[in-house]
Parts: sequence; C-alpha cells; structure tokens
Amino acid sequence: MSAQTPAILAEAARLRALFDAAGAHPVEAAILQPADLLLDLYGEDIRARAFTTSDPLHGEQMLRPDFTVPVVQMHMASGADPARYAYCGAVFRRQEDDPDRAREYIQVGFELFDGSNPPHADAEVFALFAGALGGIPLRMATGDIGILIAAIRGLDTTDRRKAALMRHLWRPGRFRALLDRFSGKTQANARRQKLLAQKNPFRGAGPEIGLRSRAEVEARLATLREDAATPPLPAAQVRLLDDLLALSDSAPAALSRLEDLAVDMPAIYGAVETFAARLDALSDLGVDTSRVEFEGSYGRTTLEYYDGFVFGFYAEGRHDLPPVATGGRYDALTRVLGRGRSIPAVGGVIRPDLALLIGGAR
Repeated sequence: MSAQTPAILAEAARLRALFDAAGAHPVEAAILQPADLLLDLYGEDIRARAFTTSDPLHGEQMLRPDFTVPVVQMHMASGADPARYAYCGAVFRRQEDDPDRAREYIQVGFELFDGSNPPHADAEVFALFAGALGGIPLRMATGDIGILIAAIRGLDTTDRRKAALMRHLWRPGRFRALLDRFSGKTQANARRQKLLAQKNPFRGAGPEIGLRSRAEVEARLATLREDAATPPLPAAQVRLLDDLLALSDSAPAALSRLEDLAVDMPAIYGAVETFAARLDALSDLGVDTSRVEFEGSYGRTTLEYYDGFVFGFYAEGRHDLPPVATGGRYDALTRVLGRGRSIPAVGGVIRPDLALLIGGAR
C-alpha cells in the first residue's frame, strides 16, 4: 500500500479522532529534525536506518523517524502538566535489509504526560489502543524495562559493572556476553591476562602512535585491572536474572511468577508492585488481562528511551509484518530533554496501513 492512499488517510483520521476524543491536544512536528541529539536518543535500529542530510546553515538533520522525541521537546519547553497530545503524519526509515518494507508510512500517535498515577496512565494508554484496534486479530505483548533496570541495580557487584550492563540492556547479545564475563563463565585470553599483570606494560613497546596518550592507556589498564580483581556475580543472582529474562506467560500468571522472584530478588519488589497496580487498572478499564502476554525480555530491541512499561500489537501468524502498534513509558527521556526536570510520560503509535491490511477497511 502507498503511504497515503484514501483508505489509509481515512483510517488515520478515524484513529486521530479517537485520540482527540480522549482529550488530546493536536500537535505537529517538522519533517526535518536536528540529528545530533536525536541520533543519541534512538536505539541502534533507528540510528542505522535514519535518513540524514547536512548543510552549512543547519548542520546535520534527519527525516523524522518518529514523533515522540519532537513532542517531548515541545512539551518540556512549555512545562504543562498534565497534558495529552495526538498527532498524525509520515515518518521515514531506511530499509536496506528488507527492500519490501515501506520507507515512508503514516503514524498516528498519542502521548500522555501525567505523574499523578503512572500505573493508571500506562493502563489508560494501552486500553485506548486496544479499543482503537478492537476487532482486528492481534496479539497483545507487554514487558517492563523498569523491572529489568531494578534487577540490574540490585546485583551484588560494582557500580561500573552495573553501568556496563545498563548501557547494553537494549543489545541482548552484548548484554549476554557481559553477564557471562562478569559471572566468571568466560575468561580473558592469556595475552590480555599477561598484559594486565605487568607493572610496566609499555616496556619495549616502541614509539607511541595512535590517538590515545600514554596516560589514557594507563587509565584504561587500571580500569581493566580493577575489573579483573572484582569477584564474579553470585551464581544465584545470575540464575534469577536469567529466569526473569526468560519469563513468558499471560500477564496474571507472569505477575505471580514475578512475585515469587521478588522474594529472592528484593530489588525488583517496587517495580513488581507497579506491575500489579497496572494490571488492576487495566482490569478496571475493561481489558481482559488473561489475553495480554508478558515477556521478561520484551522491549529490549526497540527504542532505547523506554524505561518502564512497553507494549506492542502484532498480527497473529504474520511474523513477516512489523507491529501494528507500539508504545511505552519514557520518563528518563523527559529528564534528558528537560535538562534535569522530569515529567512521567507514556505513549504510543499506530500504523493505519497495517491496521487496514490485517483488519480490512471499516
């Protein structure tokens, strides 16, 4: 389908009207966005697929890959709280690995800034999207990055190692490699161990070349020695973290399992309480939570600014299609763009072209 056929535009208008009826204020965002900050905020997937351009007057810019970051920038400049926004327009992604996927398509989105009751705000956005997509056979997947963050912060290890795991939480392969190394399952090669053991590794090394100074190299070696001397992560904590990452069940059953994990992993207790409050709010809003799936690792390959509840709506049996709708909580993003001032926020986007493709015209 073209990005702007009459049918797609009509479906986008229908979705936009639903968000407007939920009290959202309509907003727009420029198609060209400054690239420097945005490229740091988006995950590797979007960074690799952004259309960028540069000129002497405006510097590096990019065709907007989504609306959330520009809307947050606008909101943090105005300072209003609470606030609701809705938008509709084209976004752009390079598709070098899959030429059949659209490089331009329409997003219809809803963002909610409200710190009075975050679990209820999460539930309200999810219920709004579930209602908007009602009648389409979709799988409802959820996760909670906040639980994973709490688990990492509760590990018995150094702040440096926790920071490294946090930095690669959205890169599952690299995260696994770090976790294995920190738990003692892998060993540095013999040459590296010998180098770290030397009191003067520069002896006989020849002239200095490269961009790093001797002081920088020595500082790096000191960090590596400190890390090598750090005791491995307790095996029991690694097993609990693996259990959390592997969790996949209906939301109510997942809550029961998370409550069990919290007994031995008390650092996640507060985040699990938030999960429970969210489920109660979803039930109060008429969502059948038994049909909502929870995955411990869900959201780890999406946008890196999500730091709490995350969700997606997927076509049953159509693994070749991207999600029809995605969203989540991004409190930390408001802190970054608000220069230290944070407003709890949650939102999401729907692709009307996929909703039509799967559900048919209404």
